[in-house]
Amino acid sequence: MKKFFPIVAFIAVALISLTMAGFAYFATQEAARIKFEATADDALNRIDSRIDLHLSLLRSTQALFNARNGGISRGEFKAFFSALDIDGNFAGLRGIGFLRLVKTGDEVAVERALLHDYGASHVIYPSTTTLSWRTPIVQFEPFDTSSQSSIGYDMFTEPVRREAIEKAMADDQQHASGRVQLGQETGAAQTFTGFLVFVRLNVETAPDGVNASTSSTSGFLYAAFRARDLFQTALSRTPLLPVNIEIYDGKVDANNLLFQSETPPVSTFGEKLVVSREITVAGRPWTILFRPTSAFSQPSSRAIPVMLGLFGLLLAGAIALVARYQERAYDAVSLLHETTEKSLLEKDLMLQEMKHRIKNSITRVLAIARQTASQATDVHEFSSSFSARLQAMAASQDILTRSRWQKADLGDLLRIELGQVFGKELPEGILSGPEVLLDETTTQALGLTFHELATNALKYGEAGNSANNRKGDWALKVDWSVEGRRRDRTLVLNWREAGQKKLEAPVKTGFGTKLIDLNVTRELRGTINRDFHDGGLNVEIRMPLSD
Repeated sequence: MKKFFPIVAFIAVALISLTMAGFAYFATQEAARIKFEATADDALNRIDSRIDLHLSLLRSTQALFNARNGGISRGEFKAFFSALDIDGNFAGLRGIGFLRLVKTGDEVAVERALLHDYGASHVIYPSTTTLSWRTPIVQFEPFDTSSQSSIGYDMFTEPVRREAIEKAMADDQQHASGRVQLGQETGAAQTFTGFLVFVRLNVETAPDGVNASTSSTSGFLYAAFRARDLFQTALSRTPLLPVNIEIYDGKVDANNLLFQSETPPVSTFGEKLVVSREITVAGRPWTILFRPTSAFSQPSSRAIPVMLGLFGLLLAGAIALVARYQERAYDAVSLLHETTEKSLLEKDLMLQEMKHRIKNSITRVLAIARQTASQATDVHEFSSSFSARLQAMAASQDILTRSRWQKADLGDLLRIELGQVFGKELPEGILSGPEVLLDETTTQALGLTFHELATNALKYGEAGNSANNRKGDWALKVDWSVEGRRRDRTLVLNWREAGQKKLEAPVKTGFGTKLIDLNVTRELRGTINRDFHDGGLNVEIRMPLSD
C-alpha cells in the first residue's frame, strides 16, 4: 500500500484543487452574470425613462387640446411645439400630429379646412378606401418640407397604424403601433425605422348652457418616434454602458427589429451572458436582448481559477514527491535494518562455520594422515604422500576463494571441493552434467554445501574408502541437469553415495546438516531431499537459477 501512497496523495490533492478551481470558475461566471444583469437593468431603466418622458409630452399635448375642447389652431399648436425645444429636450421624437376622424365620404369638409389653415390645397390620400373611417393628418409639428407632404395622409388605410388607432378608439389610453417605416407613406427619399403612439381626443358635443356631458371622438393625437435616435439618446448618458442592445416589437424576429446597437457584442462569453427583458410601451409588448461588449469587465479575473488549478497541481506534485522521498527513506531504513540483521546473522554463521570448518579440517588432516600411514611402507613414503595431500588441499582452497568472486562453473566447484576433502584428483565419470555458471552468492552457498556433503561422505560413507581405492572404483556419483528456459530455469543436482552397509537417518541433526539446509532453502530459495536406503544415500537439491 505504501508504494501507491504518493500516487493516491497526488490524485486526492489534485482532485480537491481542481474541484476548488471549478467552484472558483463557476463563482466567477456567476459574479459576471449578476454584474451584467445589473448593467442590463440600468440600460433598461434609461430606455424606459426616456420613453416615459416622450409619452409625457404626448399627454401634455392631449391636455392642451382637452382644455380648448379640440379647438387649437395651427398657429397655437406651432407656438406650443416651438416652446418645447424638441431637438434639445426630446431627441428621437420625429414630431406630434393630429388626425381628424371622419366618415368615409365626408372628406370634402376636411380638405376645405386644410385649405383654410395652410393656404394651399391638400387632398386626402389614398383617394379610395373600403373602410368606414378615415383619419387624415391635419396638423403636424415641426412642419417642414418633409412633413408638408404628409398633410392629408389617411393613416387608417395602413394596417399597422390602423391596428393601434382602433385600440385607441376603445379607451383613453395611449397605444403604440408596431414597427413602421416613417416617411414611407409620403414617398420620401429617406425613411426611418420607428413607431407611433396614438391617443384619442374627445370633444364635448352638447351646446353651451345645457347641463350634459355628451362627448365624442374628434380625432387622435399621435407622436412619431425615430427608433435609432430615441434609443441612442437614452443610452448616451454617462457613464456609457458596455452593452449591445437589440429591441424587438413583440417576439424576437428579424422582421420585428426596432433597434440594434452599433457596438458589436463580444464573443468571449458566447450566449452565457445574454439577458432578455420584456417591457410594455403604450400597451404594446417589446423584447429587449442585452449582450456584453468588449468594454465589459468581469468582477474578478478569469485567470484566478486557472492559477488556482495550476497551484493545486503543483502542490499535489510536491506532496507526491515528498511522499515518494519519505517512502524511499523508509525503504532505505528498512533495508539497512534488514542488512544489519542479515550481517549479524551471517557473522554468527561465519563464526560457527569457521569453528566447524577448522574442526573438520583437523579431522580431514588426521584422516588423511591415518589413511596415508596405513598405506605407507616407511616414514619417507608417508612424509611424501602426506605433504602432497596437504598441498593439494591448500591449492584447492585458493582456487575456491578466487572462484567465489566471479562466475564459477558448477563442475569446477565440485572438483575443487571434493578434491579438497578427499585429497586427490577425481577420476572421470563421477561428475556429469552441462556447463552451469554460478553467481557469487550461489557459488558460496553451494561451495559450503558440497564441502559439508563431502565431509559427511568422508566421515560416515564409503566414499572415503573408495577414495583410497587404488583401482579408482568410487562409491560417490554426482550429476546435475537444468530444467526450463531463461528466467524459469531450475538446477536439479543428485548426490548419490553407494556402500555395503545400511545407512539410517541420524537421530540428531548436527551443525553441518543445518548449514546445508540453510544454504539451500534460505540462500538459494531451493529444496533438499535426503533418501537413506539399504545401498547408501541419495540427496536431491532443486534450486532456481538466475540469468
